[in-house]
Amino acid sequence: MNILKNFFIEKCPKCNDVLVNKTHTLTAQIIKFCPNGHYEKEFHPALESYIETKKA
Repeated sequence: MNILKNFFIEKCPKCNDVLVNKTHTLTAQIIKFCPNGHYEKEFHPALESYIETKKA
């Protein structure tokens, strides 16, 4: 069961830390980001798409 749980946890591709959630209530935008600042993933419901940003 633990293997199935690990399958759904999103991690940073650079440092493998678990991504942290932040939500904007007015725009319904969901942002998941690496606590170390390496990676960011945004979901835009109006566009129905993800935007991934890798930072140096």
